[in-house]
Amino acid sequence: MGRIVGGFATSHVLFSRAGHEAQADAVFEGMTRIGQEIEALAPDLVVIVSNDHMINFNTLLQAPFVVGIGMSHTPFGDLGIPADYAIPGHSEFAQGLVDHANAHDFDLGVIREVRPDHGVAIPSLFASPRGKRPVVPLYTNVDMRPVTPARRAYRLGEVLADYVKNVRPAGERVVVLGAGGLSHWIGVPRQGDVNEAFDRWLLDRFEAGDVGALTGLTIDEIEAESGNGGVELVNWLVMYGALHGARARTIYYEPMTAWWTGMGGIAVDVPAGA
Repeated sequence: MGRIVGGFATSHVLFSRAGHEAQADAVFEGMTRIGQEIEALAPDLVVIVSNDHMINFNTLLQAPFVVGIGMSHTPFGDLGIPADYAIPGHSEFAQGLVDHANAHDFDLGVIREVRPDHGVAIPSLFASPRGKRPVVPLYTNVDMRPVTPARRAYRLGEVLADYVKNVRPAGERVVVLGAGGLSHWIGVPRQGDVNEAFDRWLLDRFEAGDVGALTGLTIDEIEAESGNGGVELVNWLVMYGALHGARARTIYYEPMTAWWTGMGGIAVDVPAGA
């Protein structure tokens, strides 16, 4: 039996610090701390739940969930991310997850060659620095309706946890990282807005372990409060389901209007004896 040893979630953009150095440094320090906590857990691999930004998938084809099953993933190179290195993958884990999910009412698509954009590549920089450990990307669709409901995203996390516990080999250690959010509006009239009050409400709900409030949100409600970019909350909820709704710790939060994004990150510890 394998074991999920920790869960994390974080926003997945980084822009220039010029003119807002204190906030930018706080965000970077928060991401660095998440990386340090992942390192301390010594996982064998990290599952990064994120979404593509019209690089690998577009409006001609969007599956609800897609898993990268390649042995390595070369970044696309947006947001200044180096494109001359490979993020190691874990084909056997990834394909096994697809098969297990299929047996539990989730039809996950697969992609053999994926060029991760910032949605996966930025979290990989601190979850797998210099390619230290394999990364399995699990992509959600947040670009085309229907977007998976919050409750179903959480349920997929539970299926992931079941796969690790009951299928994976004894001693395998897995970290799950949800990436995206928080509030931001992109390509719409409210572009540049940040809803700090709603972001902090979400962080409070994670800290309280309030699964009902989080999974009870509709996609329309999430979008109304936190924008079309804020729908990336479903990535956090897949992670949260994998951790069975344990109480979270807020690592950082900054309402980065200069980056058009509420930037936040949390850690979810595995309860003792779990």
